Amino acid sequence: QVQLVESGGGLVQAGGSLRLSCAASGRTLSANAMGWFRQAPGKEREFVAAISMSGRSIRYADSVKDRFTISRDSAKYTVYLQMDSLKPEDTAVYYCAADPDPTTIRIYRYWGQGTQVTVSS
Repeated sequence: QVQLVESGGGLVQAGGSLRLSCAASGRTLSANAMGWFRQAPGKEREFVAAISMSGRSIRYADSVKDRFTISRDSAKYTVYLQMDSLKPEDTAVYYCAADPDPTTIRIYRYWGQGTQVTVSS
């Protein structure tokens, strides 16, 4: 089992920035591909960003491209999501995910509990 704990959420004004962190523990060797998803009230959970085990393969949803940056520190089993130029529509619970498959983009076995991000207008 892999445990994922997100942190860094909060309330920010539109145009501001936040940096989310997700620390993996347990069977960290199974936390190869890692990603971020979000779920806004009344909406389905959606893909935000993903990063491969090596860090060389990165994907973003079109809605966050050029504003969000995903990165990872493999030595610390931690993945980050730097969110800049935030918009009210970015308001959601953000979830970290991990999977043993180093190539997966949107399908993950392990999930964190989520951290709330609220962007005020």
